[in-house]
Amino acid sequence: MAKAAKAPASFETALAQLEDIIQAMDSGDMPLETALASYKQGTELIKFCQGKLADAEQQLKILENNELKALDLPNGQ
Repeated sequence: MAKAAKAPASFETALAQLEDIIQAMDSGDMPLETALASYKQGTELIKFCQGKLADAEQQLKILENNELKALDLPNGQ
């Protein structure tokens, strides 16, 4: 049974992990099971990064009177 992945500490950390996965998969030396697990981890990292980028974009849209207001997310993230 697969264990749940821990969320990355930041966008930059997730991006660096994703780049490492891509480099390892591009080498072609990865066994099939490892490649599948890496692919799954990569898709989770992509979703995390997309969420962080969407949050940042939303904050920019809230810009008012040259002040960036904090974004109140409904789930407290």
